[in-house]
Amino acid sequence: MLGTVKKRSTCLRRDVSAIIVKDNRIISTGYNGSPKGVKHCEELGCLREQMGVPSGQRHELCRGIHAEQNAIIQAAVYGVSITGATIYISHSPCVLCAKMIINAGIRNVKYLEGYPDEASLEILNEAGVIVEKLEV
Repeated sequence: MLGTVKKRSTCLRRDVSAIIVKDNRIISTGYNGSPKGVKHCEELGCLREQMGVPSGQRHELCRGIHAEQNAIIQAAVYGVSITGATIYISHSPCVLCAKMIINAGIRNVKYLEGYPDEASLEILNEAGVIVEKLEV
């Protein structure tokens, strides 16, 4: 399912998907891409790529919203609680997404591939969020 969701990504650097599950039901999905009504990187190019910014750094330069952020926002838009939920992600979260995951009350993070942001796993562990790398 993560593979299907990430096909919607409009990021030029990395296709990422997130699925929030609670009580064995899919609550929300997200993929990385530009906000509604804003041109996508596919149209304008990637500023971070043009500037040679390494992966995992200078997120504020990116036009896109991360998959985890989009999944959390979608749940909020539709008024669905994700407290106690599990988020499945194609890549481990960055530190910005980790902080959102913690404050959203998500209790479990399961991911397929790593992401170069060690601070994210540290803050998730400190907050008591259970993090698991899935073996496929």
